[in-house]
Amino acid sequence: MKLKTKDIVITTLQRENREISRDELFKLSNISDKASYNLAISELQEDGDIILIKNKNVVLSEAMGYVKATILRSSRYFSFARPADGSPDIFIPCEKMKDAIPGDVVLLQDIRQEEKGPSGGVFRIVKKGDRLITGMVERYKSKLSVIADGGFGYSIPIVRGGELRSRDGDKVRAALMYDQHERKLYCRVLSIYGKANSAKICADAIIDRYGIPSEFSKGLRAEAKRVSEEPITAEEIAKRRDLRDEAILTIDSADAKDLDDAISVKKTENGWTLGVHIADVSHYVREGSELDKEAFERGTSVYFADRVIPMLPEELSNGCCSLNSGTDKLTFSAIMNIDQKGNLCDFEFCKSIINSKVRGVYSEVNEILAGTADDELIKKYSPVEQTLKDGEELFAVLKQNAKERGELEIETTELKFVLNEAGVCIDVSTRTRGKSEEMIEQFMIMANQAAGKLAKEKNIPFVYRIHAKPEAERIAALADLAQACGFRVNKIKPGLTQRDLAELLSAAKGTRYEKLMSMQVLRTMAKAQYDDKPIGHFGLSLADYCHFTSPIRRYPDTSIHRILSALVGGMSIEEIKRKYEDFAEESAKQSSEREVRAVNGERDTEKCYAAEYMTAHIGECYDGVVEGVTAKGIFVSIPCGIEGFVNLSRLENAFFEYNGTTTTIDKRSGISYSIGDSVRIKVTAATVALGTIDYELV
Repeated sequence: MKLKTKDIVITTLQRENREISRDELFKLSNISDKASYNLAISELQEDGDIILIKNKNVVLSEAMGYVKATILRSSRYFSFARPADGSPDIFIPCEKMKDAIPGDVVLLQDIRQEEKGPSGGVFRIVKKGDRLITGMVERYKSKLSVIADGGFGYSIPIVRGGELRSRDGDKVRAALMYDQHERKLYCRVLSIYGKANSAKICADAIIDRYGIPSEFSKGLRAEAKRVSEEPITAEEIAKRRDLRDEAILTIDSADAKDLDDAISVKKTENGWTLGVHIADVSHYVREGSELDKEAFERGTSVYFADRVIPMLPEELSNGCCSLNSGTDKLTFSAIMNIDQKGNLCDFEFCKSIINSKVRGVYSEVNEILAGTADDELIKKYSPVEQTLKDGEELFAVLKQNAKERGELEIETTELKFVLNEAGVCIDVSTRTRGKSEEMIEQFMIMANQAAGKLAKEKNIPFVYRIHAKPEAERIAALADLAQACGFRVNKIKPGLTQRDLAELLSAAKGTRYEKLMSMQVLRTMAKAQYDDKPIGHFGLSLADYCHFTSPIRRYPDTSIHRILSALVGGMSIEEIKRKYEDFAEESAKQSSEREVRAVNGERDTEKCYAAEYMTAHIGECYDGVVEGVTAKGIFVSIPCGIEGFVNLSRLENAFFEYNGTTTTIDKRSGISYSIGDSVRIKVTAATVALGTIDYELV
C-alpha cells in the first residue's frame, strides 16, 4: 500500500531514531515534493507527533519522552488522561494541568511510575476539545452552576449574566470560558433543553454533546426523494441475476423498518446453498454525492429508546433500500456453497434483484422452528417453509463449528425500554435471543467471511472488521480474577487462543460468576474496529472478516459494496487500487470513530432511561444479585436487569474491606458481600440527568 507523506516522515524518524535537521530528513525520506513535505511537518507538529527544536531539527515526541493523550476526567484536585497508544491512564495533579480540560488532546511530560500507576504533567495542549458542554443547572444559595455531563467531577459556575433564564434543575447547553486572572473555569448558558428529570430531554442533550447530527437538510431530503423514486428499469434488471422467483425472506424484529438483509437456503446433494441478499445501497447512494458525504460523516445509525437517528434519510432507509416483502428490490447477493460439515467451499458475489416472499419476525420464526406456531403463522410462512427447514439444519452445523473453533459467546445484559405516549419510560426488561436471531447471525457471519476472503484473495483495497489479540497485561488481570473465583487458569496466559477463553466462559456458565467472567473477558479483549489491513477477528476466530450485511445503517458496509461492485463490474485490480486505496483507509478510520461515538451516546442514554423508570419506584424493595464489588460498595442487579449502587461506606458502625476481586467484608461484624450473592435492596434515589441509581440493603 502506498504510504502517505506523513507516514513516510514518521517511518524515517523511527528508523533513524535521532534528532534530524529538516533538510536532512527531507533527503532521507526520499520525498520528491518539498511543499508536500513541509505541509506534513507542519501537520505532524500540530498533531503533537513531532517536536521542532528551534524550528530547525525534528524529533519524534515519544523519543523526547512525551506522551500524547486525551484528558478523560477532572476533579478540582487532579485529572486523568488516556494515552493514544492505549496504555494505562495517567494521573495529573491540578497544578500540572496547564488549563487543559476533559476532551483536550495533550502532550504529557515527566511520566513517572508511582505505586498507584503512572503520573505526569501537561507539556502543551495539542488540540482543544469542544468548549461546549451539556449539564444540569443547580442552585446553591443564590448562585447557579452547571453539573456538567462527561468528565467533570465538579460543578462549573455560571458567569454573571450568563444564565439565559435557566433555573435549578434545567438541562442546558453551555460554553466554557477560562478566567486567566482567577485561573478558574466558568460557563455561559447557550440554550435550555427542558427539565433534567426527563430522559427524553437528557437524550436531546446527549445527542448534542456527542455531536451526532439528528436532522437532514432539505437539499439532502430532496436528493433522497429523487433517488428513491427512480424506477427499476428493464435495462437495470438485465444487468442483474433475477432471483425474484426464489423463496427469499427477511427476518427482523417486529418494529424494524430498515430491512437490509434477506436470506435463501437450499439443501443440495453436497450440503447447502446459502444466499444472503443485501440491499444495494451503493446503487442509490452514488459515490461523491451529497448523500454519500453525509453518510460518511454520520458513519452509522444511532439507536435510542425513543428514536432512531438514521445514517440515511428515511426515503432510502425505510423506502427504496428496505427489502419490503412483495416488492422488487435491487440487492447485492453473496451466493455460498457449504458442505455437510459447514465448510465454505465456494462463493460468488453478484448484483441481483429479489422479491421477498415473507416479512419475517424473529418471535414468529422462533415459534415456527419450535413447532408451536398456530395455523395463521404457518400459513404466513408457507411460501418459505422449506427455506426455514433447510436453514435450521444449516444453522445447527454452523453453530457447532463456531463452538469448536472457539467463537466467544459473551453474555451481556441488553435492556428493552417501553415508553408511554409522552416518551416516559414505564417498563424495562432484558432482551432475549431465540434460535432465529442466532441463525441469522451465523448466516451474516458466513457472508461477511466470504466478502473478506474475496477481498484478500484479490488483494484489493478494503474495509475489514478486525479484532486484535488481547494484551498480556489484560490477560494477567483476567487470570488473577478467574483464579480468585476458583477457576483453572493454566491456559489464561499470553498466547492464549479463543478456545481457551471459550472454555473459561463455559466453566463459569451457570455459576454466580457467569456475568462477571463474561464482562472481564470482554474487558480483556481489544475493541473491535475497522481497518484496511486484514489482521483477522480474534473474538470470532476468523482470519477473514468484514461488515458486508448492513449498508443501510453502517458506512463501512456501504464502502465495501462500492469496492466489490467495481470488482464484479469488471474493473481491473490496478484501477480498483488506484481509485479506492485512500478511500478504504479513510472509511475505516472514520467508521471506527463514529462507531465509538454512537456506542457511547447509546450507553449514556440507556442509563438516563433506566434512572427515569426507577424514579417511579423509589422506596420499593426488590430481590437482587451482587454483580460487582468495589472499595466503596456493591453493584446490585434487580430482576428487570437494572443495576444500582449500594454505598457501603455510608453504613454506621461498619468497616468494609475490599479484597480487590470479588468480595468485601465488614471487619467488625464479619458480614461479607460477594459477586453472585442474593441480597434484598430498597431503591433510595435515581437521578435521570446523571443516569445514576442508588440502593440500600434491607
